[in-house]
Amino acid sequence: MSQKKLEEVLQRGIYGTPEILPEERKLFLGTISERIYLALTNSQVIKRGLYEEAAQLMKEYKSNIHLFVNGYLNYPTYSNYVQLANQNSVPFTIVSDGHETPIGIVLASTKALDTPKEFFIKDQSYFNDIPND
Repeated sequence: MSQKKLEEVLQRGIYGTPEILPEERKLFLGTISERIYLALTNSQVIKRGLYEEAAQLMKEYKSNIHLFVNGYLNYPTYSNYVQLANQNSVPFTIVSDGHETPIGIVLASTKALDTPKEFFIKDQSYFNDIPND
């Protein structure tokens, strides 16, 4: 084994596998912005009801979409999104990784999207969580 390869193996053993864009992954519940179709803030998820944009995306992209849910929210606040994901056979992950984030739900592609786009719905609930935008 070469010296360089040995050092790489030791570094991974000590520090773990290097992560791409760790701050972005902490903010967006484990995914990165280039994959996001829709992100809702905690206030938007807590708001009674379901955003139609989320339902439409789950129906349209069910084979190429994944739902990430902020596990620090109470189950009743996001249960309608999980139920909709189950109805459409959309896989989901409840993320409780110890990182605080204003993001409550992310609908993301399994790979990078071709065109960058705005993935937030900027209503009053959004500005409650992200006031500097």
